[in-house]
Amino acid sequence: MAERSAPLRLGNIAPNFKADTTQGPIDLHEFIGDSWVVLFSHPEDYTPVCTTELGEMARLQPEFTKRGVKLLGLSANTLGSHEGWISDIKDVTGSQVSFPIIADKERKVAYLYDMIDYQDTTNVDEKGIAFTIRSVFVIDPKKTIRTILSYPASTGRNSAEILRIVDSLQTGDKYKVTTPINWVPGDDVIVHPSIKGEQATQLFPNLRAVKPYLRFTALPLDA
Repeated sequence: MAERSAPLRLGNIAPNFKADTTQGPIDLHEFIGDSWVVLFSHPEDYTPVCTTELGEMARLQPEFTKRGVKLLGLSANTLGSHEGWISDIKDVTGSQVSFPIIADKERKVAYLYDMIDYQDTTNVDEKGIAFTIRSVFVIDPKKTIRTILSYPASTGRNSAEILRIVDSLQTGDKYKVTTPINWVPGDDVIVHPSIKGEQATQLFPNLRAVKPYLRFTALPLDA
C-alpha cells in the first residue's frame, strides 16, 4: 500500500482505481462517465455514526440523481461485511442502500486518496492498519476534484451541505457566478469578478452592485 507522494488538491484529476464493490467491480473513471460523483469514506461497518450517514445518503439519493450525481461509498471492510451491514442500515434508518460501497479492507483506495486517520492513532483494525476518516470528494464529469471535505471519525457529516455544494458548483459552472455565505438554490448569487462592465449587465440585467467588486443577481426561475 503506497501512499501518494503529494496530497490531492482541488483541480487535480481524481486518481483512477479499480475496486470491488457491493455492485460488482468498478473502474472509477468508467464509473464517473459523464456524471458527477460523490465519493465518501467510512471508518468501519457496523458502527453507529456510519450507519446513520449511509442511511441518510440512501434517502437523499434521488436528490443527487436529479442533479446527475452518482454516489460511491467506501468502508474499510469486506464485501460480505458490507452486505450484512446494508441490511442493518435499512432496519435502523428505513432506507435501502442502492449505490455501490467499495470494499477497502486493505485501505488501498484510502491511502490513494489520503483518507487515513492521523489524528486518532487508536483508530486501527485488528492488524493495526489505520481506519479511514470521513472524507468526501466531489468529482465532476471531467474527472476533476472540485471539493474535498474531511470529518473526524467521531463527527457525522452534514448531508445537506454536500448537496448544497453540488448545487453551488453546478450553478457556478452554468451561469458564471459564485455563491455567497449560506447560499441555497433560489437565493441571489454573485457575478464572477472576471465578467466586466457591459458584459455583466448584458448577461445579468437585474445586476445589483453593492461594491464594485460585489455584484449580486437573481438567477432565472429554471436555474
